[in-house]
Amino acid sequence: MTTPDAEQSGVAGEAQATPEDGAPRPEERLERAVRAAEQALIEYEIAVETFRVEIENFSRLHHQRLGPMYARLEELDAQIAEARAAQSGDPEDLRRAQELRARVLPMPSVEELFHGWMDSDGLFPEAVAMLTDQPVRPPQRVRPSEEARKLYRELARKAHPDLAQEEGERKRREEFITRVNTAYARGDEALLRELSEEWAAGPVPEERRPSPSEELYARLEWLAQRKELLSVVARELEEGAIGSMLRLAPDDPDRLLEEIAEQLLADVAAREAELAALTGQA
Repeated sequence: MTTPDAEQSGVAGEAQATPEDGAPRPEERLERAVRAAEQALIEYEIAVETFRVEIENFSRLHHQRLGPMYARLEELDAQIAEARAAQSGDPEDLRRAQELRARVLPMPSVEELFHGWMDSDGLFPEAVAMLTDQPVRPPQRVRPSEEARKLYRELARKAHPDLAQEEGERKRREEFITRVNTAYARGDEALLRELSEEWAAGPVPEERRPSPSEELYARLEWLAQRKELLSVVARELEEGAIGSMLRLAPDDPDRLLEEIAEQLLADVAAREAELAALTGQA
């Protein structure tokens, strides 16, 4: 990538023109490139978002129309495996039947049911209190150490907003004192010490503002990075299960759903016949 200085020197070397001469400014070509990149990115974002919405809509229809069929197939698979295990008594058949049944009726563990409510010794006291309608014991109050109190008093005296001579300095002090108060309320002596060192170092000097060319180059770079991120999103959408289905029939997704439904109905009929044969109900 050409640097801003090289861009400016190259343009200047061509004609040594200035805006007063009526020649275009050195940044005009960059500005046109930025505007073109912005418009291209907007169009690409629209295309990616449109595709994402199409996938969401198709996924919703897929779940609504085909979800019950998938559930029926899972139930039949579990029943077939259980029937086979009952006939054979083979441990592998039993394991397979249990695995398929677990998929149909997933049962959360006790730890999952009480996630955040219990540890290795049982329910937390707060959880027991809530389950038994007892008042929850409030947390213990933090009592700052003597050193924390000392640091707080020193910082409050040095950084008090009333000591400011102008509005910008007052705002800086107010924001700083808010952080000091928060640290003191928690009794965080280490943080108060860090804040004391920060105040002693003084305000951070303002950074040099970039030139117009540097800002334009930075904008172009950001646009390129954004485009790359959107390309990753688009690729993930296309390669996902629903995106792959949509690529099979981009112009007629409803017909694709009908074809899948027909296949699932045939699979259900085949599973039901297999189950009937295993259970002697054929």
